[in-house]
Amino acid sequence: MKTETKKDGQEPCQSTLNPSEWNGRTIEIDDAGTGDLVGDAIIGLRDASTGKIIFQSVPVRLYNEENKSDDAPRKHILKVIIKTLKLLNHNENDRILLCRGNCFDLVRQYFEENEIFYEPAIVEGELQDAVEGRFLQHLRRLGVKSRNLTMDSGIKRYFILFNWVCQNFPNRERYVKTGFPAWKKKWRNIALERYQNSKGGITQKRALIERRANEIYKVMLEKPILVSKVASKHR
Repeated sequence: MKTETKKDGQEPCQSTLNPSEWNGRTIEIDDAGTGDLVGDAIIGLRDASTGKIIFQSVPVRLYNEENKSDDAPRKHILKVIIKTLKLLNHNENDRILLCRGNCFDLVRQYFEENEIFYEPAIVEGELQDAVEGRFLQHLRRLGVKSRNLTMDSGIKRYFILFNWVCQNFPNRERYVKTGFPAWKKKWRNIALERYQNSKGGITQKRALIERRANEIYKVMLEKPILVSKVASKHR
């Protein structure tokens, strides 16, 4: 059995690549996108005996500033996991291997309160690839076209997504998990500044100026008498 012991002395974790023997069924649970800047998050549950995987999504709007402060993402994750376990006909003889991520904090609490057996796990292999792959498909559907975008999470993927937001900030901020503290404190201002200094930002600024000028000109044409009266008062 492959295990990993955390430095803070917590219990070792199982690896889904080589878990310990179990007489019953094993259900694996993993996530993707919960720590990424852009897009929904994906939750996956896998029945190891059949290979069946069920995906659930956590909408990006739950990660905005208002909802995230109310712990909305974790509450939603708990809700969909309870729902999916029922779909998988979960019973007391099953073992659940649960990813260690803090997005599952309420799930762990629920399992313990309801005496549902689970073990912390390092989720690797089929489920991890499937969940990350599903998240990658979601990002592609949003319009992220970078060839450097991969299933590997981390700082590289963060900046690929950040740069994508900067390129069209007014239309893409709605895909950002704006409840992340660093977004409001730092990265939003940087993204806005980069957009404004980009070709797209300058073009939009010119378009706004031209539109406003046309609106003023239209008013002048529609009300020439008022304009002439104002001019006569200053003679």
